[in-house]
Amino acid sequence: MSIRFGTSGWRAIIADQFTFSNVELVTNAICCSLKESGFSEGSKLLVGNDTRFMGEQFAVMAAKIAARHGFEVLLCSAPVPTPTLSHAIRSNKAAGGINFTASHNPLEYQGIKLSTADGAPALPEITQRVEALIIEGPKTGTATGTITDFDPRPAYLDDLASKVRFDEIAKASGKYAYDPLWGTGRGYLDKILKDHGLSVETLHDWRDVTFGGKSPEPGEAQLAELKAKVLSEKLTLGLATDGDGDRFGIIDSNGEIISANQLVALLTDYLVESRGWRQGVARSVATSHMVDRVAKDRGIKLYETPVGFKFIGELINKDEIILGGEESAGLSIRGHYPEKDGLIACLLAAEAVAVRGVSITDQLNELYGRIGKLESGRIGVKLTDEIAAGLKERLAREPSDIGGRSIESINRMDGVKFIFADGSWMLMRPSGTEPMVRIYAESEDKADLESLLDQGKKYLLDQ
Repeated sequence: MSIRFGTSGWRAIIADQFTFSNVELVTNAICCSLKESGFSEGSKLLVGNDTRFMGEQFAVMAAKIAARHGFEVLLCSAPVPTPTLSHAIRSNKAAGGINFTASHNPLEYQGIKLSTADGAPALPEITQRVEALIIEGPKTGTATGTITDFDPRPAYLDDLASKVRFDEIAKASGKYAYDPLWGTGRGYLDKILKDHGLSVETLHDWRDVTFGGKSPEPGEAQLAELKAKVLSEKLTLGLATDGDGDRFGIIDSNGEIISANQLVALLTDYLVESRGWRQGVARSVATSHMVDRVAKDRGIKLYETPVGFKFIGELINKDEIILGGEESAGLSIRGHYPEKDGLIACLLAAEAVAVRGVSITDQLNELYGRIGKLESGRIGVKLTDEIAAGLKERLAREPSDIGGRSIESINRMDGVKFIFADGSWMLMRPSGTEPMVRIYAESEDKADLESLLDQGKKYLLDQ
């Protein structure tokens, strides 16, 4: 069995590959890797977990292993959002952090997210070294470190309060509902809104390791209750976060779900307007080119990155962007952490509505009037043995057209992205977290988008 880190850490099914013995291997390898990088005994290390089954037990085990390597472990005393852990790593000048979470994956999964000393997701060269150490058989520690219970919430919420204009949100007197999907956002996003005098009702405000029988992903299938609440009580916004709080979901006052592609473009436009920032904006290769159009309209630079927030995080660390976002509902902003943060995304959406005085839908319509509208979507194709056998050869081809649509250029930054002569595009890439191939596409017409996705699936399956 091989343990591989994907786009955002290592994930596996509990009691299959995700076992105590494998967690021991991974934790020892991480500790050895950190010591190879120059961190000595006495360095701090954050360890946390989300609300998944056995999360606390895995975290305590990892803390004990790290202590035997000589680390001063700060063990989070309650389930913690990934962005909160990122803030704690930076503010405590720690060597890094280990968070037991499988993010938005189904309930049977557990995982480990590894963050480095800057609070960012570990880059491939680091996780590849961890994988190599696992194969070599990492050394166990013999030192006597410490384990201290640690509550990262107060400092994180204080930091959020310094970056979001709560005075403007409060002045607008909006009403909100929040669905943490039984995840780590409970007691974070709802608390900070209430602390600033705002009306917010929290759904699913208890721990359920089955996440209501669904994946804790803030998508349309999971947000029906939140939508009904927004419409029935005529709320300003419905807000949601995923299992570990790094992804967002937004429902506008009219019940419409605002896609991540839409919000990334809208908040880029809003931050240039409200903050006066002139740095660039970053999007992953799979994210809407509406971001490109906003960048052109506002006169700022556009950066394109591979999928994986660690690449956007590097640009945040360098202060080269005002916002970086992904279509998978992750974003962060200038001066924040190099890790996606679903909580600040929700709060900035509320701020934009309060400051501009109109709904997100109305703001988007105004934006479309300036830059035009694009329709984007994605589908997943299960990675069967048959598809896997021909996938590499299929993606290596360089066709002149797909479905009669002329190809203008091919981008191989991450997967293969076909840019068509009419400005539409299609991306095919194996998922870094699940056994499937994702097909992304974008066009100016919704019917054409569906046609593109269908053509992509046929291209992939036509072995």
